[in-house]
Amino acid sequence: MVEDVREGALVILHCGNPREKMWGEVLRLDEVGVVLRGLDLETVEDWLRQERAGAERLIGPTTFFVPMHRVLRIDLDQTGPAVESYGDRFLAACGRDVREALQEHPGNDA
Repeated sequence: MVEDVREGALVILHCGNPREKMWGEVLRLDEVGVVLRGLDLETVEDWLRQERAGAERLIGPTTFFVPMHRVLRIDLDQTGPAVESYGDRFLAACGRDVREALQEHPGNDA
């Protein structure tokens, strides 16, 4: 089954000017840009450890808009032969779908 880059997909977003990578769930994708609920790629590992430990929430996902002129590439967050996706790693570590955790707001006891 082929999964498309669309609303609800977990992706890694590569941006230019400035160069950065973000990971999260696509909330909207159109010719204007991408709305993502997620984190800077550099903080995903720390967030996963925090969620796995049930620690105080110091790092959390945010919702952000990236205009299309900054988007260089969008990769699906998929497990391959040599690497496990962030979504699958979260499920294995925390026992729940990462999309649930992405939609939680700081301060909620969900």
